[in-house]
Amino acid sequence: MENGNTPKTLQQAIIYFSDPKNCLNYLVAKRWPNGVDCPTCGRKDVTFLEKQNKWQCKSAHSRRQFSVKVGTIFEDSPLGLDKWLAAVWMIVNCKNRISSYEIHRALGVTQKTAWFMDHRIRLAMQTGSFMKQMSGHVEVDETFIGGKARNMHRSVRAHRIHGTGRSGKVAVMGLLERHGEVRTIVVPNVKRKSLHREVSKHVEQGSIVYSDALRSYNQLEEDYVHNVINHAEKYVDGQIHTNGIENFWSLLKPCINGTYVSVEPFHLFRYLDEQTFRFNARFANDQERFEKVSERLAGKRLTYKELTGKLEDDDKLPF
Repeated sequence: MENGNTPKTLQQAIIYFSDPKNCLNYLVAKRWPNGVDCPTCGRKDVTFLEKQNKWQCKSAHSRRQFSVKVGTIFEDSPLGLDKWLAAVWMIVNCKNRISSYEIHRALGVTQKTAWFMDHRIRLAMQTGSFMKQMSGHVEVDETFIGGKARNMHRSVRAHRIHGTGRSGKVAVMGLLERHGEVRTIVVPNVKRKSLHREVSKHVEQGSIVYSDALRSYNQLEEDYVHNVINHAEKYVDGQIHTNGIENFWSLLKPCINGTYVSVEPFHLFRYLDEQTFRFNARFANDQERFEKVSERLAGKRLTYKELTGKLEDDDKLPF
């Protein structure tokens, strides 16, 4: 493979990124296509320190020396970029999803480290704020995601049922623009106020909205052309159906219940981000998906404290 060419397969990626220079050159090209600038002050007249693989800014501030990791999901991680970029490739392109245990075995890192890496990479897969509203034909649907009550300990089951009424399941809303993208949002409940708020936020007024017969969707016709399919009677009536968004749920749930086995409600939105990205990039190839995520690495950082919501005694982890 010629230097500078992006790999097209996992095998090529592992070989290509085993060279630290290839890792550095690839990330520099993605992060600073117009030339390296200081992440702190923005100055472009920086000096590359070849022996340290760092740059030095001429301004006299506390962070005048910086590496390509600074300000990215890789910041403060002593792991080599060869492991990081291989992990990105696997997580972005594995259609059946890949658990932290598989990353741990494949890359030779601890499972705890692999779990932290997974979540940092999911942050890069996050679309962020949606600037443009959906329009045209939009399917909306809701579902509940979480563990089955019969598999829970009695005390846990009692607590979660008391707290949510759904055995600890979390309400999730999905919106699918036909022949376009999908969006998913964790919602506090499936009452009318919650669902209407998300539809109003994400769908342009006057669009054609398709939903099932859940009463919470009543009165959407005030702002949209609202078509309802009653699943007690049939699932399709010409163009009136929600099969697209239901297909997305059928892809998501086996991952949550199978690959990941158990997902805490606190982290659910991250798994939704991963599946949403992969679904929206379903027509791209492995190389294109990898490059798309590589362009989102900067400006996103997730610390272990933010991820867990607390500091632990073993705070100094090999990340």
